[in-house]
Amino acid sequence: MKRQLPSPITILMIIILLAALCTWLVPAGKYDTITYTEGDRFQLKTGTKDSSIPFTQVSLDSLKIKISIEKFKSGAVRKPVSVPGSYQQLPSNRQGFLEILKAPIKGVYEAIDIIFFILVIGAFMQVFNESGAMERGLRTLSYRMKGNETWLIVMLTFLFSFAGGSYGMAEETLVFYAVLVPVFITAGYDLIVPVAVIYGGASIGYLSSFTNPFSTIIASNAAGINWTDGLTERVIMFILTTAITIWYIVRYAKKVKKNPADSLVFKTDGASGHLTAVPLHSGTKPEPLSTSTKLLLLLFLATFLTMIAGVVWLEWWLPEMTALFLVSAVLVAIILKMPESIFIKQFVKGAESLLNVALIVGVARGVTIILNEGKISDSIVYYAAQTVSNMPPSLFIIALLFMFAFFTLFISSSSGMAVLTMPIMGALAVMVNVPGREIVNAYLFGMGIMGFITPTGLILPSLALVNVSFKAWWKFIWPLLLTLTVVCMACLLIGIHLH
Repeated sequence: MKRQLPSPITILMIIILLAALCTWLVPAGKYDTITYTEGDRFQLKTGTKDSSIPFTQVSLDSLKIKISIEKFKSGAVRKPVSVPGSYQQLPSNRQGFLEILKAPIKGVYEAIDIIFFILVIGAFMQVFNESGAMERGLRTLSYRMKGNETWLIVMLTFLFSFAGGSYGMAEETLVFYAVLVPVFITAGYDLIVPVAVIYGGASIGYLSSFTNPFSTIIASNAAGINWTDGLTERVIMFILTTAITIWYIVRYAKKVKKNPADSLVFKTDGASGHLTAVPLHSGTKPEPLSTSTKLLLLLFLATFLTMIAGVVWLEWWLPEMTALFLVSAVLVAIILKMPESIFIKQFVKGAESLLNVALIVGVARGVTIILNEGKISDSIVYYAAQTVSNMPPSLFIIALLFMFAFFTLFISSSSGMAVLTMPIMGALAVMVNVPGREIVNAYLFGMGIMGFITPTGLILPSLALVNVSFKAWWKFIWPLLLTLTVVCMACLLIGIHLH
């Protein structure tokens, strides 16, 4: 009998336990933070008190914060920023049994926006699938794409990578599994392929994040440099790493299509976790799509395009995206002339189908809650910074890459990571003569690599959506991660020597 890893929620509870154990072993501590408040004042929060200081560049300079005052005025920096050199130990707040039990519950409270988004996606897909339009559309697509499925992998992986690198697509990827899993299974691939294309594509784009406002721009601002510094290097990395990832996915997909027994899902999870391709056509041309089917498919496509446009240009986030899918579900019901009682029944059934995924997202937040309430998040950063502060530039930048990868196990928010660590690491960079752009790149590369596997990110919900184990994903992804790590290390070393 094949040994299986525990379920995602069990894995996260184990990590919560380990995080709680760390609060007993790591000294508690905190950096002072500064926040822009209404009334054109800074709020300086120390370990013992809060105070208001003038909203001037002089105030920032006196605290050795290299961020321009204009970044706060424009709203580019909104979260509390760590003050370099201000770390101080605090009384321990060790997390015990009761705190461990409450952590996943608090995590669900904190993540309620994305949880509700996931549930509404499930509801929308269930209502839409009741129409049968998806199956009829897939029959036509399968017929037209026959023999060209590889190009579908290439194009979609590139598009997800571009979305990840340009504006930071992350949670939005969850909506695409219901659409693309049937397409890839019909094409003769296994369940890892859609995860690799969707999640892997967005993650590899996130690694280079050439214009991502949630990582590159916030991190550059927090480090006191212009975000365009290093743009050329990041664009080159985007092209190179995306090409490597596409090649890797295509290579695996062709192998599985040639011999389904080579599927890592089949080898790891067994037949129960493996979907065998069921052709949607017999080689003959399918019947033309009806007007109502075309209308439903057009509504389906318009929903996704509207979501992307809203995020990119209208500053939409989870409440707006959730409302969009809710409205689309109602429109589908209207087009189908679905009775109200049937609509509600299908809506609730769809939400139930993704409840497990939603809970995984909430429980993952519990890890960060334990670290923050145990007051050791800043301590981890402080002791890590002390470790690398006296290293030569080349060793320093490589150590920083792995340090950020380690931090990502506990802090999955890119913007949260940036405002916590960048002022500290930016100050260290000056001491060891490392350009600020390479500090930002080390942060991007470290978070990007670890983002493929960190349990506190979106990989566990993504795998749960397609019923693939983390063990199967790890077997697939580790050779790619090793390659990407070498490429990132070489990029950082070249950047250091060109300084």
